[in-house]
Amino acid sequence: MLTIDFTPFPNVETERLQLRRVVKEDVNEIFALRSNEQTMKYIPRPLAKTKEDALGHIAMIDEKIENNEGINWAITLKNSPKLIGIIGHYRIKPEHYRAEIGYMLLPKYHGKGIITEAINYVVNYGFEIMKLHSIEAIIDPENFASAKVLQKNGFVKEAHLKENEYFEGRFLDTVIYSILNNR
Repeated sequence: MLTIDFTPFPNVETERLQLRRVVKEDVNEIFALRSNEQTMKYIPRPLAKTKEDALGHIAMIDEKIENNEGINWAITLKNSPKLIGIIGHYRIKPEHYRAEIGYMLLPKYHGKGIITEAINYVVNYGFEIMKLHSIEAIIDPENFASAKVLQKNGFVKEAHLKENEYFEGRFLDTVIYSILNNR
């Protein structure tokens, strides 16, 4: 079984991005992400209604990091500390050497290759540092942009689950993409 330790927190730079720890000072940007209907369109979670909701989300991220149960990075551009998105490993299953990757980005930054660049780093971190065997992404079947970016990063479609999630009075399908550590 994997032993996971996110101490010290791995702040990193990619070609254009800085991935750093999410902090309370990011509350306005987290609120902007989590309260935006376009950003949350394919994420079956309630919209944030208040800044306290956003602070609660930041606290949950911190708790998962402190307990080595998950890790999230704030996505920022190198020339600005302002959070424009988040990315991380969720639902880590150490006994199976597997984790789920998740990400979201403010709409004005879509289509610029930012998520592709961030996914590339986070997948490498998962395989090289965390020693994962596989990483999955669970997406809405209508989220074609996410499917495209996952495929661009080497993920393959594993499954299409019919009505396996229940949210706001209806059943939703999910699609699972995954990538194996063949390094």
